[in-house]
Amino acid sequence: MAVIKPFKGIRPPKALVEQVASRPYDVLNSDEARAEAEGNEKSLYHIIKPEIDFPIGTDEHDPAVYTKAAENFQKFQDNGWLVQDNKENYYVYAQTMNGKTQYGLVVCAAVEDYMTGNIKKHELTRRDKEEDRMKHVRVNNANIEPVFFAYPHQDELDAIVAEVTSKEAEYDFVAPDGFGHHFWVIDNEATIARITELFAAIPSMYIADGHHRSAAAALVGDEKRRQNPNHQGDEEYNYFLAVCFPDNQLNIIDYNRVVKDLNGLSDEAFLQALAANFDVQDMGEEIYKPNALHNFSLYLSGRWYSLTAKEGTYNDNDPIGVLDVTISSNLILDEILGIKDLRSDKRIDFVGGIRGLGELKKRVDSGEMKVALALYPVSMKQLIDIADTGNIMPPKTTWFEPKLRSGLVIHKLV
Repeated sequence: MAVIKPFKGIRPPKALVEQVASRPYDVLNSDEARAEAEGNEKSLYHIIKPEIDFPIGTDEHDPAVYTKAAENFQKFQDNGWLVQDNKENYYVYAQTMNGKTQYGLVVCAAVEDYMTGNIKKHELTRRDKEEDRMKHVRVNNANIEPVFFAYPHQDELDAIVAEVTSKEAEYDFVAPDGFGHHFWVIDNEATIARITELFAAIPSMYIADGHHRSAAAALVGDEKRRQNPNHQGDEEYNYFLAVCFPDNQLNIIDYNRVVKDLNGLSDEAFLQALAANFDVQDMGEEIYKPNALHNFSLYLSGRWYSLTAKEGTYNDNDPIGVLDVTISSNLILDEILGIKDLRSDKRIDFVGGIRGLGELKKRVDSGEMKVALALYPVSMKQLIDIADTGNIMPPKTTWFEPKLRSGLVIHKLV
């Protein structure tokens, strides 16, 4: 069962939401955050990327930077840029991209569910990234940014969300990137109670995006539990902020690869090596997009190629072996190009599919990279199968878009 609870959200007044709301901390660097926040003292970047308030070049992990995050969070509340609701609510947060809208419920998820594996993950986390976010949660005593969960869709929850969203939204705006963001408050007690009950019947929830934020939030909650001799179990620190979307509304976008060199091979030798495990077709100069599972797109020296994995090179009965990222990692990146560790090898970089295949072409044509590989996107079913079997996806497998906008609502741990 998925344990959730409503909470007293801290959020911007309607008139300020577009000034406060920002992209998540991990999708842009310090310089980009500084540019986006320029001239806007109300931007959430002052809390989630507080190094922008220091001289350029300041280490974002300097203790003074974390302290500044807490100072700014307090300042936002003192100035009325963030205001806490006076009762515990749930919220609906919807996003629109390319004319399609997906509807998520904003809830507090249980730390215990994360610790026991009832909130399921599909990626490994890095301890240094966890520790960074843990410091941020500790110093603010709050989950400033939500994590992105998926849950097995449920008709009655869909109906409740449809009813709530038939009314005028509390927030409704289009961000600079063109994505629409819409937000409703659920303050009816009977509706709140029913949502809690319905989630209790859902066996598990799945982390779609935000593995480091989930780990950090849960670990800090667990830390507070252990440090409190009077722990009761109902304290706010036992829960963390999540936006939960039904699995049938989510699409995973492709996550592609670019590589600096051919590991000493000529173009001809590289293509010949590929032919051992793939049917290779020259598709010419027009961009070619993979059209099915086990079909790949390769860009090399101004030409696009279709690669189709041959029978026997993959295992459709294995939740990891079926993945195109596994096939390409084993048979192309490792076997031919000598890239053994996707996390640490400096010869490879990753490009989210939101940028389009034109971005791959650009990076190869510029001479920065030698070859690009585009993959057919993973499905939500594959992600859930992997999480359910306790497996971990290879690095850089999934890309969710649109990203959650930060600053629409915050959860305090006290």
